[in-house]
Amino acid sequence: MHSFLKAIGFSNIKDRLDLEHLINLIIEAPSEKRVYTLQDGRTLAEVTKLFSKQIGITVRGEFDKEGKFYMEHYFPYIKGGYMSTKEDISIIKRVDTDAYTGMSDDVRLGVSLIFYLQNVVDYFDEIKDKKQLDRPYPIFLSALSVSGKVLLPLERDEKLAKSNSAEVQYRRQLISEAKKGNQEAIDSLTIDDIDMYAMISRRAKVEDIYTIVETSFTPYGSESDNYTILGTILDLETLKNDITGEEIYNLGISCNDVIFQVAINKDDLYGEPLVGRRFKGNIWLQGYVDFNYNSAKL
Repeated sequence: MHSFLKAIGFSNIKDRLDLEHLINLIIEAPSEKRVYTLQDGRTLAEVTKLFSKQIGITVRGEFDKEGKFYMEHYFPYIKGGYMSTKEDISIIKRVDTDAYTGMSDDVRLGVSLIFYLQNVVDYFDEIKDKKQLDRPYPIFLSALSVSGKVLLPLERDEKLAKSNSAEVQYRRQLISEAKKGNQEAIDSLTIDDIDMYAMISRRAKVEDIYTIVETSFTPYGSESDNYTILGTILDLETLKNDITGEEIYNLGISCNDVIFQVAINKDDLYGEPLVGRRFKGNIWLQGYVDFNYNSAKL
């Protein structure tokens, strides 16, 4: 069973029988169904059912010639409401299943952003003629979490905040230049990292690390789309699972200036979330790519 089912309010799924009942409910009464016919004649399908606003489960599989559906795998999700980034993207098939992950470079994070692709059928529709992605696409990031806590915000000084913002913009420019092979930018970034490490090491002796680091975005575990994040809560709402009645926090998080939504079961979040406070937890990062986006409109 999927370890993130609890994040959308299905902590009552205890065995295979419970799971099969839930999967049958989704297949028999879906909220949405998308299909795509592959070159070999197979019909790939994504069958989705919402269990509250923005949260649901997608079952992915195939239809045979008689119209019978065969499940390949399923995944719980929350659909993002923020356009988190707009960059060139690579889509890679996972080895173990017919699931796909997206990868994009975002200078705000300083690392390659890897996420689980929610809308695979749309991806197949996009590449059926041109065979590859050829432009930047808007990416709506979201995440599920089964373990998190709320931290108090840092005391902010407006002058210091403006100075830090300017430094962040300058660092992003350096990262962009370094990716192009600019040796001066690479050397400057190396020196900055050494200075930052020295500063953190010095302050960590007398301060708590979370008073030094405001936000962070770090790969976690062996799965490429799992991260540990520390981010500021921008907005929040409480959702209720229509089937189980369990309550889920839907948090709008800003992490290294990347904004996305995190869904977590109310029972799994330690502390009271409020706008301005910070969320720290392990997440499974997902992404909905708007392949219908037309750059000519801008």
